[in-house]
Amino acid sequence: MDPKRKAITAAVVGTALGVGGLAVVAMPATAGDAPVLPQISAEELVQSTLNAKPAAFDGKVKVDNDLGLPQIGSTLPGASALSIDSAQISTDGAGKSKVSLTEGSSQQTIVQNGQTVWEYSSKDNSATKVTVPDELAKEHKGKVEGQAVDPATVASELLGKVRESSTIAVDGTSSVANRSAYELVLTPKPTERTLLREIRVAIDEKTRMPLRLTVLANGTASPALEVSFSEINFADQPASNFEFTPPKGAKVTEKTAEVDPKSRELADQAKSDLKIVGDGWDTAITGKIPADALAKAGDAKDEEGRQVDPKALLSRFAKPVSGAWGSGWLVTTKVGSGVLTDDGRYAIGAVPEQVLFEALAAK
Repeated sequence: MDPKRKAITAAVVGTALGVGGLAVVAMPATAGDAPVLPQISAEELVQSTLNAKPAAFDGKVKVDNDLGLPQIGSTLPGASALSIDSAQISTDGAGKSKVSLTEGSSQQTIVQNGQTVWEYSSKDNSATKVTVPDELAKEHKGKVEGQAVDPATVASELLGKVRESSTIAVDGTSSVANRSAYELVLTPKPTERTLLREIRVAIDEKTRMPLRLTVLANGTASPALEVSFSEINFADQPASNFEFTPPKGAKVTEKTAEVDPKSRELADQAKSDLKIVGDGWDTAITGKIPADALAKAGDAKDEEGRQVDPKALLSRFAKPVSGAWGSGWLVTTKVGSGVLTDDGRYAIGAVPEQVLFEALAAK
């Protein structure tokens, strides 16, 4: 995937979904008889889920969203990456993985096998083989592009972040991908200022692996976003699952992963400016985009290769706002909001805009 597409997609997803992936969650129980399972307390279910060991599996994940994102279409680089239809995920439970993301008629495949990573796009029949040096492999151990669509990964991170600021209950059982599961419900405590009303996580009875996640926003009856296994098979995976041979005629590029010193400098600068304001559901993340990165944004092009004017783009899908903190642009969705100030500061969260304004004004 093009680096600019990765960066801008990450920025948009972060703004849309709020802090720490709070918006990535599940659907109500499917129709039919609920399985009869042994009773369990909410705390025991949460703890056993967080302590569960990674399992080898192969599964298909369906992604549906009604986030209320701005209709920016092809104007924004990487916008189409927000419309993934489904994902096929395989893992050996010990670091090897294969993720195939389907969007319409095209598919992107990422295969990680040790320190070799293959990325393939059917859209232009191109493949890239990346060899990861030892130093980088240690630094990024366990990080695979595309893993954020895995309900298990998202749910486990989410449970750790919001359990203390939530009312947690077990709300019956359900069947997900032909597996019996407990329905865990997280509701923000009354003191939490958030756009989210409820999060549901369907947790597999046997493996304690989250199988489905749903978010419900305030003022809506249907889920804002669903990430759910529609098929899953817990079993040792054949070694061939993590091998990749480029299709006939594919354009193949080979390279060694390396850290660009300038990119690392920008990343370190952005990290040093990062600040977490609040905690739990009404957490806001603030920071500052490095000046060099803002300058590079002016060189961005859309997916048709046309030059993108960042300010003109902002005016199309964001609202101008101002306050004691300064002035800038506000983007809102059903599950989160984000502010980008004129001088490059930002604040994002699954919160109302006023919480972001307060976070920007905080010293």
